[in-house]
Amino acid sequence: MHAQLPPPMREAVDEFAHHLTAVAGRSANTVRGYVADVVSLLDHAARLGSRTVEALDLPVLRSWLARRRTLGASRASLARHAAAARAFSTWAHGAGLIVTDVAAALATPRPHRHLPEVLRPDQAGALVETPGDDASPELLRDRATLELLYATGIRVSELCGLDLEDLDQGRRLVRVLGKGTKERAVPFGVPAEQALEDWLRLGRPGLAGPQSGYALFLGVRGGRLHPTVVRRLVSHHARAAGLPATSPHRLRHSAATHLLEGGADLRSVQELLGHSSLASTQIYTHVSNERLRAAYRQAHPRA
Repeated sequence: MHAQLPPPMREAVDEFAHHLTAVAGRSANTVRGYVADVVSLLDHAARLGSRTVEALDLPVLRSWLARRRTLGASRASLARHAAAARAFSTWAHGAGLIVTDVAAALATPRPHRHLPEVLRPDQAGALVETPGDDASPELLRDRATLELLYATGIRVSELCGLDLEDLDQGRRLVRVLGKGTKERAVPFGVPAEQALEDWLRLGRPGLAGPQSGYALFLGVRGGRLHPTVVRRLVSHHARAAGLPATSPHRLRHSAATHLLEGGADLRSVQELLGHSSLASTQIYTHVSNERLRAAYRQAHPRA
């Protein structure tokens, strides 16, 4: 659809993508998603007779969302479409392409928030220990990967982006570059420290090659470990441990929930996870409360 847009619209999309990447510092996935949504919006506007971004107005935005809904978009998808439209409208207004920020008044249904599924502490412990003490480079890497994911709650993309210099073994800290290129330092515990030491001393040299560079975690061919491989190894070791289907993000949810259950305050957990909004972290308090209610219903004779 991008190639079929009128030239002024096509140029606006390209400039918006550059802004998201170079100025706003959005992740590649966010840029890709927002640009796809904006291309869809402008294609809809062009089909209604518009040739420039200046012709965008609130009725066009609403009719676009209505069409997306008719085509089966969920509430979560509609919320994402609206967020992309608002970001584009704000940028276009600042760039002088439209007179007013037409999407500022755009209202969309809030997506239903489902409580994230988490592992119990004993399940998480079983998972990270599944690779065992085998000295093969791949299993040493897997053990260090699992330990660090659960110890820190970092995202899989953040883990794969780590370099050797991001690891401060003396203070047990890892420097993480998160969403919006925001940097934060996240602590990890003694088990993760030991697993990382074993990986760096015994495992990484066995996989390192010309393509390794300074990457902390490596694939079997010596290049930087890819998120897809991490998802696969987490799933594999979860099955081996007899656990429910598990992903790196489920480990992140589990780490956050276990921190709160252990007495960590919400603001600290927000900083550890790299959430820009406290509202994103508050979902884990609901998980903890629900687990407490479930235990009460199961154990109390008058529940």
